[in-house]
Amino acid sequence: MLLRDFIKLSLSSVIAHRMRSFLTALGITVGIAAVVLLTSIGEGIHKFVLGEFTQFGTHLISVHPGKTTTFGVSGAIVNNVRPLSLADAEALGRLPQIRAMVPSVQGNAAVEFGKRTRRTMILGVSADVPEVWRMKPVLGRFLPDDDPRYARPFVVLGSKVRKELFDTDNPLGSRVRIGSESFRVIGVMEPKGQTLGFDLDDTVYIPTHKAMSLFDQESLMEINLLYAPDIDSEKLVDEIKSLLKQRHGNEDFSIITQDQMLETLGSVLNILTLAVGALGGISLLVGGVGILTIMTIAVTERTNEVGLFRALGAQRNQILWLFIGEAVVLASLGGAAGLILGTGGAWLLGTLIPALPTHTPWIYVLLAETVAAAIGLIGGVFPAWRASRLDPIEALRAE
Repeated sequence: MLLRDFIKLSLSSVIAHRMRSFLTALGITVGIAAVVLLTSIGEGIHKFVLGEFTQFGTHLISVHPGKTTTFGVSGAIVNNVRPLSLADAEALGRLPQIRAMVPSVQGNAAVEFGKRTRRTMILGVSADVPEVWRMKPVLGRFLPDDDPRYARPFVVLGSKVRKELFDTDNPLGSRVRIGSESFRVIGVMEPKGQTLGFDLDDTVYIPTHKAMSLFDQESLMEINLLYAPDIDSEKLVDEIKSLLKQRHGNEDFSIITQDQMLETLGSVLNILTLAVGALGGISLLVGGVGILTIMTIAVTERTNEVGLFRALGAQRNQILWLFIGEAVVLASLGGAAGLILGTGGAWLLGTLIPALPTHTPWIYVLLAETVAAAIGLIGGVFPAWRASRLDPIEALRAE
């Protein structure tokens, strides 16, 4: 049998039984559409979360007070943890590999201007925020590089705080009250929106030492260190540990690199994407069962046709591949329709719900299409084998 005749016979059988072919391919269509749509949502969330974490840069190291490791010692032993101080931050900032440093303190307080008051998040930071956190003011300037212990009472407003307190007026030069101290506004930050639950627009920035005094804190919340891209982060972490151990006497601090965080987060999100893809794969298996069922019925219905082919000299392997080819055609058509529905659904979902990002991972699409063809092949093997084993004389006699 020539290849073109084989293809023609497979397609003609699919076209001749339109409703049966449609219902058979529908199972594969739903399965492929489910795989594509679910993995698009999973991959979109993956990219969104990683984007949230990396919008402040990827060459960052964070130092936190307190050791996160659990030791097998009695809970009655008192562990005196030395706080992270501004002196520690300055010492780390002097390391040659460090490009910029932000010692930060966080709290919540009321910001007053005239008769307007807004309770918001207060961040005590240094002048390096624009470089380290990739944020810049759109009006005025950021905090100056003063001596941390004698920093002038300047404040930079988030875009939402500026709108709530000053509306459309220019806030530069105005004085706002935070706690018991008056601060002069010298800048307004660019809108950044919410990041991991924090509304950066509803935030004000004051010098670190001022924030520590305002919230009566002895320790910094964290120290963010920006290092050059060509620096080995693991070696730099060892140097940071060595320096802080010399200053503290023991390792009573925790160091987290952006690489570690992204690696852990990426692993978790990859598992999430695989899990939702597996859910869609269940639909593919159901579609495979459908192909097996329909093709088995088709063999019974077409017994006379098989007998005629055999009487005309068709070999068993030709009958075998004829039915397998029909199953693969049905699976491929269903896969193509599922691909269109899945990618179209993902695009529509991302358009209608911007907060739910979608991104179609084409590696999963190709995998799903391959699996669909394989399922069609596997689902058609038993019915095709059964058809090829029919006795031609008995098949011609069948009703």
